[in-house]
Amino acid sequence: MSHELFSLAGRRAVVTGGGRGLGRAIAAGLADAGATVAVISRTHRDVEAVAQELGDGVMPLAMDVTGNDPDVMVDAMEDLLGGSIDVLVHAAGIQHRDSAESFAAEEWDRLLLTNLSAPFKLSQELGRRQLERELPGSHIFIGSLGSTLSIPKAAAYTATKSGVYGVARNLSTEWSGRGIRVNCIGPGYFRTALTEPVFADEHRYKRMLDRIPMGRFGKPEELAGAAVFLASDASSYITGQILMVDGGWTAA
Repeated sequence: MSHELFSLAGRRAVVTGGGRGLGRAIAAGLADAGATVAVISRTHRDVEAVAQELGDGVMPLAMDVTGNDPDVMVDAMEDLLGGSIDVLVHAAGIQHRDSAESFAAEEWDRLLLTNLSAPFKLSQELGRRQLERELPGSHIFIGSLGSTLSIPKAAAYTATKSGVYGVARNLSTEWSGRGIRVNCIGPGYFRTALTEPVFADEHRYKRMLDRIPMGRFGKPEELAGAAVFLASDASSYITGQILMVDGGWTAA
């Protein structure tokens, strides 16, 4: 197999939540594969720092994906990148932990908006444009272990990540025959700001580590290969799938 199949040279990519954590690692991987990448985050400081650190080909855009009209957001992304978007990665996400019986309604709504509604609406708008222009594309949603398993004290997060996988399957069914592939990546436990409360709990840390066949937690950069693969021609016949990157957790 030619290594060119994995090349993203000449392609324009957007990574929401690209200012830190898994989103930043994915942005770095796409850029290293040759893509021009727009990193999106609500925090201007974060995206500016990532763009400066990753160098040429990575462009910052401070934007709240939950607080703007999708058409306005895609216009801004296309203006920044200088043309139509080829690859969209939904890495923006939030978490809130509480027991199901105590879970606050406002927190439920906040997670559904950020983790599920916002990425669907953004893909909906970009997909509409790609279909109208008869352009191919790759949309990549970020799920989690919660896309296929339950996570205690994370009812809303589990619901949104299950929903993300459902959206990816549905969009794939509707769009893949017209050139747009839609897939999902399911990260296991990686040490980021989102998962830090878990790592701070010594008992839970040990219990989770014991469940991972590889015997360790993931490093954010280990997620980049999956994103490059799903964005590239190397996965040209793969759509509607979830690729678990979890050290074997869901296989055990």
